[in-house]
Amino acid sequence: MLEIQLAARPVGWPKESDFSKVDAPTPAAGVGEVLVKVEWLSVDPYMRGRMNDAKSYVPPFALDAPLAGGGVGRVIASDDPTFSVGSIVTGMLRWREFDNQPVSALTKLEDDGTPLEWYLGALGMPGLTAYVGLLEIGSLKAGETVYVSAAAGAVGSLVGQIAKIKGARAVGSAGGPDKVRRLAELGFDAGIDYRSTDLRRALEAACPSGIDVYFDNVGGDHLEAALWNMADRGRVVMCGAISQYNATAPSPGPSNLFVAIQRRLRLQGFIVSDHGSAFPSFVRDMKGWIASGEIENDQTVIEGLSRTPDALVALMRGENLGKMLVKVS
Repeated sequence: MLEIQLAARPVGWPKESDFSKVDAPTPAAGVGEVLVKVEWLSVDPYMRGRMNDAKSYVPPFALDAPLAGGGVGRVIASDDPTFSVGSIVTGMLRWREFDNQPVSALTKLEDDGTPLEWYLGALGMPGLTAYVGLLEIGSLKAGETVYVSAAAGAVGSLVGQIAKIKGARAVGSAGGPDKVRRLAELGFDAGIDYRSTDLRRALEAACPSGIDVYFDNVGGDHLEAALWNMADRGRVVMCGAISQYNATAPSPGPSNLFVAIQRRLRLQGFIVSDHGSAFPSFVRDMKGWIASGEIENDQTVIEGLSRTPDALVALMRGENLGKMLVKVS
């Protein structure tokens, strides 16, 4: 059985030697466990932080052990009668072809024809992140202007679409003309190619009445540009800072945080795992929006478990459109 282990802690960008591809014995389902044939794995920006030996909201990945992340698979052996063989499950699965997990760590999914990989995108953690971040943390109101960075990514693309459903104006920034064109197709009112323009000035033109909610996935210069253009009593939803994850030295903070005082802004970070109580309403709403065609679930698929490290690096470089996924077999 193939599994992908963390061989070394990256310095800067992850490289091939930071991972090892190991032929490991296939595990068995122990007491209270099931054995899952892993079919899909999610690759997400937060994983880069777990590769460092640093205190955070989740423990770091161990060296010489498989990495892990959101996954979907089918039960092929079970020690629990509530998870029969053939059940579709999702949870934090290790980067391996077969994974034994306690039933308490897994959620059983209905086999209702929904593509399994959607439970790692619009119906999974990225969807809940967009939903909670925009509606609860951002306190979005109809008629407001939302700006989201990394808008063509898994979370950002959903933020813009939910904003439109809720009667708001959606502005997004992304890298490259193809991604900006996709934002228009998803219904964004304005798209900005941050690589080819002055972001601060472009936001000023796109948001003449100011930004009411900035959903920040990038940090750094994107946060600074947004702060210059915030409306009075605006909210900054601090979800990620992908511009800094591979930095080898401390990155300078925004030079204009004083704007938060002048305009009475609220800047709030959040971790989606703190908001599990919102999951039932999120699934109900998201399934309805998908069925009505109001939400599209973009995804980039990499084939083969052995390419999971490549998928992670490609994600960090912004080479994905929507959710980055690995089809294991």
